Amino acid sequence: MKYTYKLIATLITLLNCSIGSAQNPIVQTNYTADPAPMVHNGTVYLYTSHDEDDANADGKGFKMLNWSLYTSTDMVNWTDHGIVASLKDFSWGKQDNGAWAVQCIERNGKFYLYCPLHGGNIGVLVSDSPYGPFKDPINKKLIDHHPWNDIDPTPFIDKDGQAYLYWGNPGLYYVKLNKDMISTSGEVQQIPNTFESFGKREGTKNEERPTTYEEGPWLYKRNSLYYLFFAAGPIPEHIGYSTSKSITGPWKYQGIVMPTQGGSFTNHPGVIDFKGKSYLFYHNAALPGGSGFTRSVCIEEVRFNKDGSIVQMNMTAGIKKSLSPLNPYEKTEAETIAWSEGVKSMTDNGTGNFVMAKYNDAFIKVKEVDFRKGASKFSSRIGTAHKGNVSMEIRLDTKDGALIGTVNVPMTTANEKWTLQTIEVKKVSGVHDLYFIFKGNAKTDILYFDYWKFLK
Repeated sequence: MKYTYKLIATLITLLNCSIGSAQNPIVQTNYTADPAPMVHNGTVYLYTSHDEDDANADGKGFKMLNWSLYTSTDMVNWTDHGIVASLKDFSWGKQDNGAWAVQCIERNGKFYLYCPLHGGNIGVLVSDSPYGPFKDPINKKLIDHHPWNDIDPTPFIDKDGQAYLYWGNPGLYYVKLNKDMISTSGEVQQIPNTFESFGKREGTKNEERPTTYEEGPWLYKRNSLYYLFFAAGPIPEHIGYSTSKSITGPWKYQGIVMPTQGGSFTNHPGVIDFKGKSYLFYHNAALPGGSGFTRSVCIEEVRFNKDGSIVQMNMTAGIKKSLSPLNPYEKTEAETIAWSEGVKSMTDNGTGNFVMAKYNDAFIKVKEVDFRKGASKFSSRIGTAHKGNVSMEIRLDTKDGALIGTVNVPMTTANEKWTLQTIEVKKVSGVHDLYFIFKGNAKTDILYFDYWKFLK
């Protein structure tokens, strides 16, 4: 069985690396997991957990220290905003590992990030902005029910204004949140773990886990029906769902949303509505080096039947059509990416977030860029630690498509790694996919790239 899932992961990787069609996984510059999308003011804010590159290298499994944020307005180009919170933000918690699945919700202009510290219960952070900085407003645990089972919090504000927080593995629990969103009201309640609510688990009997419910609950509402998505067992996990006419149940099991696929023994659903469509976020092991401990977030469009049931889906190459074209005449961060290979996301105190091209012919694709009547110049903030023969080619539609310009990158210093380069480009108009191809003779760390902009 282990080799079967490794083969599936390899096949998905090969599928996704066919340039021009790949969108999943949506982040290629880091390992990401446990997607938690939130829609706010026309933007999708995607909070994720972060698997370190060396996870399980010591045989100890997950290595998770912080949480990251990515945003998109078109569902194909995603901007990396780096780390927005970490275990270090909780003075009372363990800080060596265990930054598992979070979720963020907005209320009255503030943003509440519910964070499990695996083995140490659930805390809450708050910010005036979805980008952070997030701070601990109570300096103590918000949920202190069972240290190891208090994971995967999912908040929901019902139509009457009452807020709830669900969580749990192997049981499913909920509690009411007060209007301040940082304190609870009443006793913790447990959802009965019945076959009717979650379906019967296949395979070996497990008294602790008799149903398919495993972990990773996600609350969602469509029309008058409440949906409870969850990571379902046995291991390796699939995604299942139940529905109810009330946020507190009773829940009725409806079946499988996504079967076991993708090479990771875990999965985690996140569902949103955005610009007239519905989307399921999940994770797999499809990137090179991927595993159950080095995972990657993906997206599929959700389709509903007339009765509200969900059309079962598989893991695919992802969302191929942008919801809206990208404007190249506005400053665009280099870490705004539809697809990349050989590129690593980085950050420093002076610059913030940027990307590094790791080797010759590494590239970034930005999807559906609308040049309108035409661009004549291109400006970029870029730099390299290597002397001579370092450049960035700008091509259209494919990696070897029409070359419209080449930025020659001068060597910069350790104290100032950036230079602003402006070049003339061949006139380009209309909508095109845009490719940045990084060239250099160095064996590693070819160049740094901060932002870009076309000029009319």
